Amino acid sequence: MSVNSFGRLSRFTTWGESHRPALGAVVDGCPPGLELSEAWVQTFLDVRRPGQSKFTTQRKEPDQVKLLSGVFEGRTTGTPISLLIENVDQRSKDYSEVAESYRPGHADYAYDAKYGLRDYRGGGRSSARETASRVAAAAVGRLVIPEVSIRAWVSEIGGDAINPDNFDAAEIGRNPFFCPDAEAAVRWEKLVDEIRLAGSSIGAVVECEATGVPAGWGAPLYGKLDADLAAAMMGINAVKGVEIGDGFAVARLTGEQNADPMRPAEAGPEFLANHAGGIAGGISTGQPVRVRVAFKPTSSILTAVESINRAGESAQVRTKGRHDPCVGIRGAPVVEAMMALVLADHKLLHRGQCG
Repeated sequence: MSVNSFGRLSRFTTWGESHRPALGAVVDGCPPGLELSEAWVQTFLDVRRPGQSKFTTQRKEPDQVKLLSGVFEGRTTGTPISLLIENVDQRSKDYSEVAESYRPGHADYAYDAKYGLRDYRGGGRSSARETASRVAAAAVGRLVIPEVSIRAWVSEIGGDAINPDNFDAAEIGRNPFFCPDAEAAVRWEKLVDEIRLAGSSIGAVVECEATGVPAGWGAPLYGKLDADLAAAMMGINAVKGVEIGDGFAVARLTGEQNADPMRPAEAGPEFLANHAGGIAGGISTGQPVRVRVAFKPTSSILTAVESINRAGESAQVRTKGRHDPCVGIRGAPVVEAMMALVLADHKLLHRGQCG
């Protein structure tokens, strides 16, 4: 079977390919009576939309969403919600050179090995274009968790990290990098532009924080909130690493350093640290839920790389066309989307078991 759905009570399925007429999502399990409009979904798609600066792919897609089902008189009906996004700016001829050869680092060979054929035009389902469907689905998921605020930003590009002391949330929407550090954003303009002009690509780290998540969401062992978050983030095309809270850094701490001390307070415990990223034993603690996600450099590059063709013969592969020099830049709204979808599912799961 091919797994294209995610979630349990709040479940979504994405469909479509980068160079077909359209792509979209079906969201099932959304409670009835929630206000939902195309304008609401469009708000989030516009943030992810390609071609908004020279630092991303120049493919011009308006990403206009259409609500096909599950809504009546502006409110969800409790039935499956179908969302459609048309593709209008494909250039399939750009991929003629990779029709028979495999792009190293891309999913070309793996798809061919699994299915015996592949849609080489943009990579089909392995294309980052698929993430538009997730962002649309998450706009529905956000309606389920109005008490939660989610914010993602790019914290590092090509090894150049932001200065945490310069963090300004308002700055994230002021530059094309989703960067909360104005000084780093200036440096990244030069860095990404040089990579773009060289026909190469570069990786990035995206961080995401969800505040307002109450204590109690998640479940022990096989229904852990952090395990589902890790799976959701790793399911994003081009993601190669996920950390919850301090992540790998905890391996270098002592027990005292890693502890999140608590003291009594009127509204519940007051935490003095958050090394755990707001999750303990797979269950939310009421602290901000924090995730870090590593995006690899875009595999479609103009620089020739050694590879093989479908016959197993030696080949040199370079990819023409319009590609993100740093796919992680537009990863911020996608990471936000997956956070929202997981939290919506866990809220409903918690309500179903605990009332």
